[in-house]
Amino acid sequence: MALSETPTEAGSRRIARPVPLRESVYTAILDMIVSRNLEPGQHLVESELAMMLGVSRQPVREALQWLKNDGWVDLRPGLGAFVHTPTVEEADQLLAVRSLLETESARLAAGRATEEGVARLRELCDRGQAALAAEDVSTMVELNAELHKAVMSMSGNDVLVELAAQVDRRVRWYYTPVARHRGEQSWIEHAALIDAIAAGDAARAGEVMAAHTEHTRQSYLEHRDDADEDAPALRGRVP
Repeated sequence: MALSETPTEAGSRRIARPVPLRESVYTAILDMIVSRNLEPGQHLVESELAMMLGVSRQPVREALQWLKNDGWVDLRPGLGAFVHTPTVEEADQLLAVRSLLETESARLAAGRATEEGVARLRELCDRGQAALAAEDVSTMVELNAELHKAVMSMSGNDVLVELAAQVDRRVRWYYTPVARHRGEQSWIEHAALIDAIAAGDAARAGEVMAAHTEHTRQSYLEHRDDADEDAPALRGRVP
């Protein structure tokens, strides 16, 4: 019996294909890089990564090439793959751009704030302070990203949201090593930001966010200077 459905109707019933393995491997390795489980400069050995992830070496090789194209990994002829070590200029430029985007988002958010939106920001801030008290750095980093994302979304500017999403992972990469150092002060600044947004004070919200992102930028650069002084001559392989 012939099918009566049109090609368009039939196509709408197609089963979604699973995510290609190399994409899953890419995401897994990238998550380890962003969380600093794989440190900048660390040697990435295909066989060790394959064993760790329970896959063959081929998707690991493909993922490493993809990560290289996206600037997360350096491939050195005759030596192999290494987690990219950002230069001071790279970090400074990205964090400066992040400051511009987030300052504008905070200013716009203050003009569009709702009770529900502000309540969400306060909830994230409370959870961040609880993570700080528990010395849970990974949760602090995640909640910091969520809070900034919520402010960005509140701005109502889709272009800002899209641009911020493009730099989000690198911002988290830079923020992770200084999260503990920024600690309490970072969440105090978040609380002040939320108060300004709740009050509808656009100028104050922009001012607080600009100072907040600048403090993070300075903390990263100071941490980078300290790390350069203490760095061992050779990095270890994948643990």
